[in-house]
Amino acid sequence: MDTQTILEKQHKYLWPSHITYYRQPLPLARGEGMYLYDVEGNQYLDFFGGILTVSVGHCHPKVTQAITHQAQTLVHTSTLYPHQNHVNLAQKLAEITPGRLQKSFFLNSGTEANETAVMLAKAATGAQEVIALRHGYSGRSALAMTLTGQSAWRLGGTHILGIKHAMNPYCYRCPLKLSYPSCGIACAEDIEDLIRTTTSGRVAAFLAEPIQGVGGFVTAPPEYFEIAVGIVRRYGGLFICDEVQTGFGRTGKYWFGIQHWGVEPDIMTMAKGIANGSPMGATIATPEVADKLQGLTISTFGGNPVSCAAALATIQVMQEEASPTHVEEVGAHLRQGLEALQQKYPLIGDVRGMGLIQGVEMVLDRQTKEPATQQVAHMFEATRERGMLIGKGGFYGNALRISPPLVATKDDVDQALEILDHAFAEVQEAV
Repeated sequence: MDTQTILEKQHKYLWPSHITYYRQPLPLARGEGMYLYDVEGNQYLDFFGGILTVSVGHCHPKVTQAITHQAQTLVHTSTLYPHQNHVNLAQKLAEITPGRLQKSFFLNSGTEANETAVMLAKAATGAQEVIALRHGYSGRSALAMTLTGQSAWRLGGTHILGIKHAMNPYCYRCPLKLSYPSCGIACAEDIEDLIRTTTSGRVAAFLAEPIQGVGGFVTAPPEYFEIAVGIVRRYGGLFICDEVQTGFGRTGKYWFGIQHWGVEPDIMTMAKGIANGSPMGATIATPEVADKLQGLTISTFGGNPVSCAAALATIQVMQEEASPTHVEEVGAHLRQGLEALQQKYPLIGDVRGMGLIQGVEMVLDRQTKEPATQQVAHMFEATRERGMLIGKGGFYGNALRISPPLVATKDDVDQALEILDHAFAEVQEAV
């Protein structure tokens, strides 16, 4: 099917049909490793990884083999019936997650994982109120959209009570107009005032991403989570760490992003990169928290044998080809290159992130920090023309999200940096 036919059917049969990063939607046909190909045969270096989902490259042979084998054996069970893939994946997650996290519940997506985490926290504490962060993103259900701290993503989700939003640790645009480190991490300290003035004084949980994904890869300072989580726990709350975008070695050095901050979650959620593109979400908790939830809790597609097979194979490939150490090394090379581009192009206001989750915030003026939203749109056209796919995010829609598959090499990074260099040159000249 050619591009025009696909776009006509998209407009006629799908909603919303206008969501795209580009002037014209980009129908894709196949993927292989670090590359995607559209229906016209054009090749693109993928530096967005399917929204941080394709962890080990497109159609990795070992993952594909695991999926194929399981699909020929047993496709569906639900969480009513345990399966060897189901229990083996739960064991693997208990082994690689930080602290005392041990018991998992499997679902289909990050949205469902976050819903389940909040339900579990309320059951475990007996409290009902939850602290989330401004600029955060938690998914597309009504509760998840209420947890989300961006108006553009809250359509239909603003009516659920009991969700309070704290200031996010956005050092580049500090909500308190302070500067790190002299600020004393005031954004974290303010959580106590938020609890004391806007809640009953007893909270169920604090839910936060170590690095805010849709928020534009906003990265908290080193002291933030120890202070924030400490406050929440003093008021009876649990820490739900949303690792949907930061998990599975994405940040480098460790398996999960929160380990950079040295804080152990009571509950952790994950999805996206866990199964290299197969639908999968998981909520893992410490035994004492998990065991507090009693009653009928079933997921029809949770623990799906095929998705679990994909996840087990993906983690194995990560250990063999894309370990957190590999990601740390390649990510440092990427960061060095992005910072060099920042020195070269005034449009780049901030570079932030860890490992292979790097954000580039574009501004028209480094003093005023006016968001360069139109220039971001130009960047997408310029990188597409040069055969590269990237992502975007941020409250103002002015942050590039650079997040290739974790199997990326330094050569892949050099190719991406060269494309970005030429694209920035084009966009900068047009300002």
